[in-house]
Amino acid sequence: MKLSDKGLLEIAEHEGIVPAPYFDSVGVLTYGIGHTRNAGLPNPATMPRGMPANLDKAIDEALDVFRIDVGRYEARVNAAVRVPLKQHEFDALVSFDFNTGGIHRAKLTAAINRGDKDAARHFMGWLRPIEIKKRRTAEMRLFQTGNYDANGDDIPVWRADDAGKLRGIHSTIDGADLLRRMGRSAAPGASN
Repeated sequence: MKLSDKGLLEIAEHEGIVPAPYFDSVGVLTYGIGHTRNAGLPNPATMPRGMPANLDKAIDEALDVFRIDVGRYEARVNAAVRVPLKQHEFDALVSFDFNTGGIHRAKLTAAINRGDKDAARHFMGWLRPIEIKKRRTAEMRLFQTGNYDANGDDIPVWRADDAGKLRGIHSTIDGADLLRRMGRSAAPGASN
């Protein structure tokens, strides 16, 4: 399966866009839309710090990295889950793995694979750091109901300073613009 446009927007809206390396809430050096060195190249540690001079170009570069990352996480979910999924269930699991990297070891995955009708409760087993609870709740609800909570919100573009600290929202991008910039043609409300 592939991530739908609505699933892609869900992840982007949860993560936001930071066009320079920054330290996330648990101290992991991160870039773009939730990209860490564990996701592959580029390694945020080797990137220039501080806000880029050409913000539009930097956002497009971050979206290119995001496109590659999404493909990796789609493959990971496809490999881990051995039962048929609905699109919204797949999208919720890609968001979960994108954020945790835990799809292969999660009780959630084992419960889904054995057909547990209440498997979604296991989303809530991944609540570190505690501020992630809102996202886990949204992923669980998406998995259970198909409700894409975040869709329709603007995606924040955050400022990062030379020390890798976030310094507030610089601007926002709407979902249709993000999809257009990623070469996806569907409207934000459309599924694929």
